[in-house]
Amino acid sequence: MNKQTIDIVVVDDHPVVLQGFSYMVQQLEGIVLKASFGTSEGILNYLLQNQADVILLDINLPDSNGIDTCVEILKTQPSCKVIAISNIDEYSIIQRMLDSGASGYLLKNASPEELSECIRLAMDGNLALSRQVEAIISRSDAGELPAVTRREKEVLSLLAQGQRTGEIAETLFVSIPTVESHRRSLLQKFQVANVAALIYKATEMKYL
Repeated sequence: MNKQTIDIVVVDDHPVVLQGFSYMVQQLEGIVLKASFGTSEGILNYLLQNQADVILLDINLPDSNGIDTCVEILKTQPSCKVIAISNIDEYSIIQRMLDSGASGYLLKNASPEELSECIRLAMDGNLALSRQVEAIISRSDAGELPAVTRREKEVLSLLAQGQRTGEIAETLFVSIPTVESHRRSLLQKFQVANVAALIYKATEMKYL
C-alpha cells in the first residue's frame, strides 16, 4: 500500500448508520471520507467522475442489492476495493458478496479498530473480514466453498492456465512476493499441498 491517504466512500440507506460509519472513518489516521450516499444510484453516478480507493457498501439499498451494486462498481472502477457492511451474519450471504468481487465483509457493530484494519487489509489486496465474520466462516461446514478474494481468483485462473509465478506477476502488474503470498493463501484455503491439487480441487468446486 503506497498511498499516503486512502479515499473512502460510505454507502448506506440508514441515516444513523451512515453518520456512524462516516464519523468513524473521519477519526482514522490516513483515511479520508470523500463522500457518502444512501442509494446505489448515488455511488454509481459519483464514480463516473470521481475516484475512490475503498467503498463501504451496505448490502441492502432501496434501489438495488449490494451484490449487484458491487458488480457495477467494479465495472466502473476495477481497482476500487468494496467492503460490505451489514447486520446479516449468514455464511451464504457473506460468500455471495465475496463472490461478487467484494474485498471484505464487516458487521455494522465492528469497532473503529476493526474498520481501520479491514480498510488497510483490503488496500493491500487481502481479504478484509471483521472478527465476527472470520468466526462465522471458520464455523462453516467443511463442504462450503472457501472464501477467496477477487485477486486470488485471478491468480487461481492464471495458475490453471499454466502460468508461472513470474508470468502471473507480469500479467497482474504485481510483485513476485505478492503472487507467492496469494498462492500460499489459496493452498491454505483449499487445504491442499501443491498447485496441481489446488487446480483439481478448484475445478471440482466450480471455481474454474
